[in-house]
Amino acid sequence: MLWSYLGLLTWLCTVGPVSAASNNSSYPSNYGVVLFPAFEALDVFGPLQALNVLSRSHHMNLALIASTLDPVSTQPRSASMNAHNSTFAQSVLPTHTFSQRPPSLDVLIVPGGLGTRAPDLFETVTFIEKTYPRLQYLISVCTGAGLVARSGILNGKKATTNKAAWNSTTALGAEVEWVAHARWVRDGNIWSSSGVSAGIDVTFAFIEEVYGSETATMVANYMEYERHLDASWDPFAELYGLGAQ
Repeated sequence: MLWSYLGLLTWLCTVGPVSAASNNSSYPSNYGVVLFPAFEALDVFGPLQALNVLSRSHHMNLALIASTLDPVSTQPRSASMNAHNSTFAQSVLPTHTFSQRPPSLDVLIVPGGLGTRAPDLFETVTFIEKTYPRLQYLISVCTGAGLVARSGILNGKKATTNKAAWNSTTALGAEVEWVAHARWVRDGNIWSSSGVSAGIDVTFAFIEEVYGSETATMVANYMEYERHLDASWDPFAELYGLGAQ
């Protein structure tokens, strides 16, 4: 056990950065996360934790993108979604805006959350639509798939989303081939996950596909995270009455 732990630290601190694999120019290096008021915290920070660890063995840049450079909070926007008037929320400071975008993006992550139900997300959806053609990969988490669906880029493609919000989210993409019974779905260079925590599993599936299974395993072991390896594993589809659609 001690040897395994020391080996993991060696991989993170020494081997990774100087290895030939970590210098492979084909790997994506510029990552972006779309932010909007009342985003779901784990939709953002779950994937970013895995990518934080990955960045210790590969050169990676991160852009946090919102409509303005003002802090973006997880706080619900309406009283109806905050019945107890809680002030329990976290804020993130964006690095870029939709109008002053990063000069280059390889991977874009679109989270979900209560904020995806807001009527004023046209700028967010337009940014996703215009950015996608220049991306290597796009990853949506939870109801973030609804924002991607509204952009039109999921038309004719398979995708999944949060099962508790299935009906309202899938209604945003009539031409999407929605997969109800899935932890995550990959269609071409677009990855989508089920609700909240599933964003971690889709990120690991992405890491394994792009960076290799050994790297994905080392990152998971560092996080002490037990991955769901089966993309079709989805007890929540049955919980919310979606069966095997």
